Amino acid sequence: MNLHRTASFVAAAAFAIAVVPAFAQGPVEGPQPTSALINATSKGEVPLDPAMLTVQINGKTVPVQSVQKVGAGKAQIVILIDDGLRSVFALQLQDMSEFIMSLPAGTPVMIGYMRDGGVVSPTRGFTTDHKAAVDSLRIPLSSPGISASPYFCLQELVKHWPTSVPGPRYVLMMTNGVDPYNGSTSILNQDSPYVQQAQEDAQRAGVAVYSIYYGEAGMRGGRANFSGQAYLSQIAEATGGYSLYQMNGNPVSIGPYLDDFAKHIDESYQVSFMADNGRSKPGTLQGFKVKTTQPGVKVHGPESVRPGLLLQ
Repeated sequence: MNLHRTASFVAAAAFAIAVVPAFAQGPVEGPQPTSALINATSKGEVPLDPAMLTVQINGKTVPVQSVQKVGAGKAQIVILIDDGLRSVFALQLQDMSEFIMSLPAGTPVMIGYMRDGGVVSPTRGFTTDHKAAVDSLRIPLSSPGISASPYFCLQELVKHWPTSVPGPRYVLMMTNGVDPYNGSTSILNQDSPYVQQAQEDAQRAGVAVYSIYYGEAGMRGGRANFSGQAYLSQIAEATGGYSLYQMNGNPVSIGPYLDDFAKHIDESYQVSFMADNGRSKPGTLQGFKVKTTQPGVKVHGPESVRPGLLLQ
């Protein structure tokens, strides 16, 4: 076991001591109270009208029991930084610091570095001390491929999300998004089982995954750019998040995209309803669709939810 893997294992073990799998549960029959995190956007920043909202589970409309706006300080935010990012990412640390310090007081935030298929957290999990979170930021190690796969890291995080901290869950990934374990980055090879598994685990945990694409040390070229961004878009769309940067090359500044991330959180709502597993085993995902007839308002949510998941 190399030193990087040892450090990741120790940090992950320390983080996992106080948590339990986010979607562990025993057999439950019949409809279960369930919640999902959705995003509502409009040009005039019009509040979402719950009376015009429709929720479907596996194509069947179910009554909406409540709609609650994500309030200031209620969101749980994890910022995942690929430790393989190019060293020039150091220029982005000021923007990251300003974003963290701008979060509403009391917002739980966690900084994590993606390394060896796990997450090394210098904040040792969530903290509401935003200055401490800023102080934990550092330049990535810039070692090519050190994350193993960003999707292994995401999967490890969401499967052990602390249940002691209630509230809506957001992840912001900063990575090139390439899955090296799926082989070639060819446009003909964009069906990774590892991305799919991480996506489903995030859906089970009710985590909305956002991302900002950034290049990795030692990996260049258009195909890698395309492949990574395609995977990041896939997992964002499936979990109700967004891929915030979709251009060639690295962003000059991530500040505008961090602002977009904050705006998306501010435009988020928790929707509660009853969902049934049917004859499926516990933890099985069910198709989710949300619509609104409210003029000028667009809603976006995860493609699937786990019956019985409550984020409040």
